[in-house]
Amino acid sequence: MLAQELAGAFRPTSVIDLVARALTELLKPDRLSVVLLDAETNRLAVTYDTNAVPARTDDPLLQLALRRGPLVFPRDVREEARRRGADPGGDAPGSWIGAPLVAAGRTMGAVSVSSDRRGALGKAELTLVSLVLAQGAIALENARLVELLSSAKREWEKTVDAISQAICIVDAHGTVRRANRVFAELIQTPVTAIPGRPWLGLLPPAWSDPVARAIAESAATSVEIRAAERVLLLTAIPMAEPGSAVLVFEDQTDRRRLQEQLIQSEKMSAIGQLIAGVAHDLNNPLASVVGFSDFLAEAGVPASLEEPLQVIRQEAERAATIVKNLLSFARSQEGERARQPIQQLLDSTLVLLRNQLMAHKVEATLDVEPGLPDVEVNANQIKQVFVNLINNACQAIASDAPSGRIWITAKRAQDVIAVSVTDSGPGISEEVAARVFEPFFTTKPEGEGTGLGLSICQGILKEHGGRITLESRPGSGATFTVELPVGVPAVRVEPAPVPRGDSRPLHILVVDDEPHILHYMRATLESWGHSVEVASDGTYALERALAGPFDVIICDLRMPHLSGRDMYMKLTRQDPRVAERIIFATGDTVRGDTLQFLDGLGRPYLHKPFTLAELRAALGHAAKQPV
Repeated sequence: MLAQELAGAFRPTSVIDLVARALTELLKPDRLSVVLLDAETNRLAVTYDTNAVPARTDDPLLQLALRRGPLVFPRDVREEARRRGADPGGDAPGSWIGAPLVAAGRTMGAVSVSSDRRGALGKAELTLVSLVLAQGAIALENARLVELLSSAKREWEKTVDAISQAICIVDAHGTVRRANRVFAELIQTPVTAIPGRPWLGLLPPAWSDPVARAIAESAATSVEIRAAERVLLLTAIPMAEPGSAVLVFEDQTDRRRLQEQLIQSEKMSAIGQLIAGVAHDLNNPLASVVGFSDFLAEAGVPASLEEPLQVIRQEAERAATIVKNLLSFARSQEGERARQPIQQLLDSTLVLLRNQLMAHKVEATLDVEPGLPDVEVNANQIKQVFVNLINNACQAIASDAPSGRIWITAKRAQDVIAVSVTDSGPGISEEVAARVFEPFFTTKPEGEGTGLGLSICQGILKEHGGRITLESRPGSGATFTVELPVGVPAVRVEPAPVPRGDSRPLHILVVDDEPHILHYMRATLESWGHSVEVASDGTYALERALAGPFDVIICDLRMPHLSGRDMYMKLTRQDPRVAERIIFATGDTVRGDTLQFLDGLGRPYLHKPFTLAELRAALGHAAKQPV
């Protein structure tokens, strides 16, 4: 009976209670004490005691039993103890039995049984105690091993559950032996229901081939697995038994998105540099076209050529506007805010998107309420918002119909300018509408959207003190409304136009590496009565500027050999008065350092392609400067 009870006891305290109960029932002792050796501290501790005064771990009789093994003192306990090298003190019992608890050659503790009656405990009782303790010691060792196993299991679970990767151990038969909670969350299965099940039945079917190939490899190998919008990196580490492995799944989704964003950012940076170079190369010929068309219009042409000349002029201006819009997007987004008319921002955005709207057969109409005050914004960032909204509307229409319409309206609403973008698309469900501003949320197919557009737009508008809202019902399109605060209007100072014949004749040096620009500038300026010299090289222009007195020096900013900026810096050191007469002309304002340099001069500059009216205004400003 005792053996059965001990076999079912898995805790040391339960084993000691059973042993103490059995000895009490068999021997009816007056006192019973049990001490155990703590494996971690290697110290004795009293775990059971029936004495009124608890026994001590240094009790001489207990120590004697630990050193000498099973002992029985039926009558003269004090005398027998002293003879064996121990002093039980002045309160020795009438008879005493002491025996150690030994299992697998290791002493785990000792038991002390005493009676006030002399002769109550003898050799027969010692035999019973030894038999009970033999079973108890085995049960204690088993309980200790079970406790160690449970402790190791808990430590393993705590350790692997603290790891952010999903881990499972697969044996040679394809059965999962262990897994952590992250793996359980990955496959959406309770962690307790995983051990003992085949991995093929736990993982999605689409993962079967890559996981099987990874397990079959003889060395650690990694493969990429895509699960809907998630990207997982599987690493299979083979174990000693062929076919068994540790599978580690690491979620790479956020890292991959960040990598894609970085790549996209680098692409945009490269595109920006490309646009800057292309814009500069386009602006130079456009400057010639716009300049010569203005020149011919002023000089007068036959009536039959007036309309063709006007078309040339309009198309050149259209091309210049496209280049200007491209430069706006290529320019750094860290520009300062400035007051701008909302109509101008929306017009330039629609020019950028004209081809895309035509390709999807989408008609966009713009309705701006008259007299709207300007808004103080970073124009590039706000254009980015409108481009995103119109793009989304266009794509929504294309996904539902072969053609459609977008209505863009701007009106005053109390202290804000409200710009609404409404489309004739399929609309947005309530579930999707509730999440459209969440980062990385997208309804577009994989690879066609990052889910960042609207969240970035929301961030831009918050920085501007505005907001963006959505109204939509399935089947009736969607309306995004952008609200921008209206500030105190700034006083706009428009330069007074300079009459053609109102300026005095000037001695002008024109510096540019484009022969056609030099040609049209000379022809135009001489027709206005000015004397003109030209230079196609910055080094030669520097020599001429220092040698001869010029009222104005019109200099291209980017030139080979010696740039306009370098020429200006040398002039400031050699003759600052001459440097103050420079008016720069450039087709490249995409770089922040270029704009900073030009704005820092505090002088007018010409942005190619410039009109003759802009050239006259710059010369009029220069004519007022002391020579």
